[in-house]
Parts: sequence; structure tokens; C-alpha cells
Amino acid sequence: MDVKDKLYINGKWVSSTGTGHLEVIDSHSEEILATIPDGTPADVDAAVAAAYGAFPAWSALSNQERASWMSKIGEGLGARLQEIGELIAHEVGMPKKLAVGIQAGLPAQAFNDMARHLSEFTFEEEIGNSLVVREPIGVVGAITPWNYPLYQIALKVAPAMAVGCTVVLKPSEVAPLNAFVLAEVIDHVGLPAGVFNLVTGVGPVVGEALASHPDVDAVSFTGSTRAGKRVMQLGAETVKRVNLELGGKSPNVILEDADIEKAVGSGIFGCYLNSGQTCAALTRMIVPRSKLAQVEEIATATAAGFVPGDPMDAANVVGPLVSAAQQERVRDFIRSGIDEGAKLLIGGPEQPEDRPTGFYVKPTVFSDVTPEMRIFKEEIFGPVLVIVPVDSEEEAIAVANDSDYGLAGSVWAGTQEHAEAVARRLRTGQIDINGGAFNPDAPFGGYKQSGNGRERGRFGLEEFLETKSLQR
Repeated sequence: MDVKDKLYINGKWVSSTGTGHLEVIDSHSEEILATIPDGTPADVDAAVAAAYGAFPAWSALSNQERASWMSKIGEGLGARLQEIGELIAHEVGMPKKLAVGIQAGLPAQAFNDMARHLSEFTFEEEIGNSLVVREPIGVVGAITPWNYPLYQIALKVAPAMAVGCTVVLKPSEVAPLNAFVLAEVIDHVGLPAGVFNLVTGVGPVVGEALASHPDVDAVSFTGSTRAGKRVMQLGAETVKRVNLELGGKSPNVILEDADIEKAVGSGIFGCYLNSGQTCAALTRMIVPRSKLAQVEEIATATAAGFVPGDPMDAANVVGPLVSAAQQERVRDFIRSGIDEGAKLLIGGPEQPEDRPTGFYVKPTVFSDVTPEMRIFKEEIFGPVLVIVPVDSEEEAIAVANDSDYGLAGSVWAGTQEHAEAVARRLRTGQIDINGGAFNPDAPFGGYKQSGNGRERGRFGLEEFLETKSLQR
């Protein structure tokens, strides 16, 4: 068991002002993986004071100087990819062979890309007799989730520090160990004291203290919509900027002229990646009723190939869920689907027969799902796909937009033009067209209750800047 007994504040590893600790549980073995400090509001005060004090000197550096620091951090993370991937596989459950590239590789890339993004970004422009400048907003509170823990940290910390902000990070207490690796890398490269600070703890204590702190100028939060609403309420008390990346219930619209086999197969992977613990997961497959039997057959056969197993086994692409609480939550949704009359094609709420321990859930597919059902409306955050038959393209669009969320989506059609025409009518932040590839430079964020603001690439820089006009 790894005992983490220090926080990282003002360039030093220091003890918490509290005496409590939190357990981190291995998602496969259900054993205690580590313990971390259960931070306090006083710890937040110390971290914010450090960040506040470091801001003037850090923001005064040139973009090139700060970009160099980001590259050093990216290189440091890159040297530890295997270690980080294995660590997150234990914490979250994503199989290591995927976690090394996704959970470890993307964060390193996010830091390394900062030099390019800073060089391409327009920080100053002439408008009439005014010089309009973009300046760092100040102290940033970053509150991050457990499903892609280090990547979500990087998408906040890297752009915030790159433009000149200082940061206090509160990672998820469910998967926090990767954040300690980042702090170790930052300490090793010698980043100026106070620019980055790490305080672990629970949301109602550390998260709320950070969101409400009067010396925090902006909060960037990723997590549940419920928790995001609370962060927004707290931030409103001091009228600080609050950026939210929240839940999703993303539609995968498969049109009459689409390559059904390719669309369904890709859609299953888009739903089951990271055991469905992905806010942008394609969880609602909307298909022509005339193709329903074919879709059901392909979906069932494809899902049968996603056998959950030990995340350290290179043969597995689906691991356990992150916690016992999440496992039970997903099972409750599956039972709800059965009770409401959805057609269960494969899977179910029972523990997989060959997995007596671990937070495993059988990859599940429901068909004949209607918009009134709970499994259609609510974010499940597990390996559960719902298939919704429709009678026309117009109905497909209406059903896709029938959601409180609007984070991601996908459209499949016989031509790019047809798919794009439908995609333009979907109220969601990013849409894959006929399996369009992931683009780390494209803006990521949602409509409606999926949040506000955007992350990634140059769009991520904008969230941490203020605009000033100098009339001359």
C-alpha cells in the first residue's frame, strides 16, 4: 500500500492541517491501493495564498519562457508513461494497454503542445484607436474527475499555467494518485514555487472551499451536472468565472443509407471505451426501424466480444468500473431498463461469472428503448448501450436532441454531405461524422446541461484570459 501523507503547496511537500486520510481502492482486486491526505479548508487557504503570491512574477514571464516550462513537464510525464498507465489502470479500471496511450499519453501531449498553441494565439490586436490585450485571469481552481483523471488535469493546468495563471488543483479522491505523479514531475523540473499547488480531499470540503474562495479568480470543473451546479452557485458569490464540463447522453445517429455494420461496430466501441466511464460516450444508438433487426444482430455479436477482465491483461479492452458505488449505480440502471420494458439483448445486472471480485459490470445492450425510459434520459456512466428505433430522419434528429445534455454525438450516412447536414442540426458540442478521428486540438465542451466553456487546443487558452482595451 502506498501512503501519500503530504500535499504540494508553495513548491514543497507539506503535511495537511488535518489528521484524516482517504483510501484509494484498486478497481480490480478491491484492495486498498493507497491512502491520501483528507485535506481541509485551511489547506486550501494556504495553497491559494501561495498561488496568489506567485501570480505577479509568473504572469510577467514571456510566453516563450512559460512554454519552455510546459515542455519540461510534458517531457517529465512522457518519461513515466508506463508507470502512469499502470497506475490509472489500477485506479480507474481502463486496461493498461489502452491507458498508457490514452490516460498517460494524452496528458503528456497536452503539456508538450503548449509551445505551439502559445505561438499561434493572438494575445494583442489593434481595433481602431484601441490596443486590445488578453491577460491571464489570475488564480485558477481546478477540480477534476476520476474517469480520465490526469488528462482532465492537464486540460486545465497546462493552458492555465501556459497563459500566466497560477493553479490550485483538487483531483478526484477516487483516482488521485496520478496527480501526485504530476506534482512530483513539477517539483523535479523546478517550477517556481506557488505556480502549481495540490490539495487532496473530498468535494464538499476541499472543492467547496476552493470554489468559494475570494482570492480564486476562476474555477474550472469537470464532473457530474449535480456537482457542477453547486460549483456554479458557490462561484457566483464572488462573481468568479466558472467553466463547467459536465455530463452527457450522446446520440449515435445511424441513417438509412449508412454502412450499418461499420456504424454499429464503431458505436459499440464508442459506448464501451473505459467501461463506459466517458462523458462523451455514444450511449444512445438511434436507428431506422427498418434496420432494427440487423442492428440488433450486429450489436449483440459485437458486444459479446467485449469481455470484461483484468486490466493488466493485454488481451482485455474492457476492465472494471472505478468503485463499488459506481458498479451498483450502473446495475440499478440496468434493472430499471428491464423493469420499464426495454428489450435486453445481452448483459444484465449480475456480476460476471468469471469475475468474483472487482467492480465489474457486464457490457449490456438494450433495444426498443423509448424517450420516456430512465435509461434513455439519464447518464449511466457504464457499459450500457440503448438502441432507439425511429421511423424517419426527422424523428432521428428530434430524438437525438431530446436530452438535457449536449456534449457529443455521431452521425453515420452514405455520404459525408448527408451526415454533415444532419450533424449541423444536432445541439451538441462535437460530432463525429462517419467515424471521424479524435482531434486533440478541436474544442471540447457542451450545450445545455453538459456545461459551458471549451477545453483543448487554443480554445482551452481562452478560458483563462481576461480582455483589456487600451484607448490611445
